[in-house]
Amino acid sequence: MTADPVSEVPAPETAAAVPADEAAPPPSGQSPREAELEAELAAFKDKALRALAEAENTRRRLSADKEEALRYAAAAFAREVVPVADNLRRALDSIGAEARAKDKALDNLAVGVEMVERMLLAAFERVGIKPIEALGQRLDPHRHEVMYEIEDKAQPSGTVVQVLETGYVIHDRLLRAAKVAVAKGGPAAAPMQNQGGPAPTQSQDSAVYDKPTPETGTTLDEQL
Repeated sequence: MTADPVSEVPAPETAAAVPADEAAPPPSGQSPREAELEAELAAFKDKALRALAEAENTRRRLSADKEEALRYAAAAFAREVVPVADNLRRALDSIGAEARAKDKALDNLAVGVEMVERMLLAAFERVGIKPIEALGQRLDPHRHEVMYEIEDKAQPSGTVVQVLETGYVIHDRLLRAAKVAVAKGGPAAAPMQNQGGPAPTQSQDSAVYDKPTPETGTTLDEQL
């Protein structure tokens, strides 16, 4: 989403130019020279007002551009950092509760990784980066990237039943789409409700992978 449109300051209106030979005679008691000076003064005043209006419009545009640049300044850096959050979570998920209970050193290590993860997510939130809540939601092609479908008649078709990679937004812009698996075979899902804001607009964000799907869910490639 772009910044709100900058309201322009209207330039002052001026009266239509009147040929010198058709100009009205000067008021009684006013010499032609005085009338000419008054006309020049009015013209200078009009030019000054127009210059002020243009300067104000330029100031507002620059202010809006600066605000937007600051708001999304962290986007490029965040795209490089969110994989760190992914790997921290994968590391924690790979350590089972039973293994932690048996090995005190392993449990202490896992606690440290959890602290790092919490600090990273808190830093994300301070700059407006938030994870996308996808599980159980209706498929949103602007925020979700479908990897495969899972036969599940208990869920409405098109419902996200598995999140393979967490997606993120920065303020109201998509940072990374969530990689998901969706249900098929169930009743048709209800139409998506308008969430009160424009959908994220990035070229790769609106693409939903349309791939042949197996009858049951399959594992991701080794790279995931």
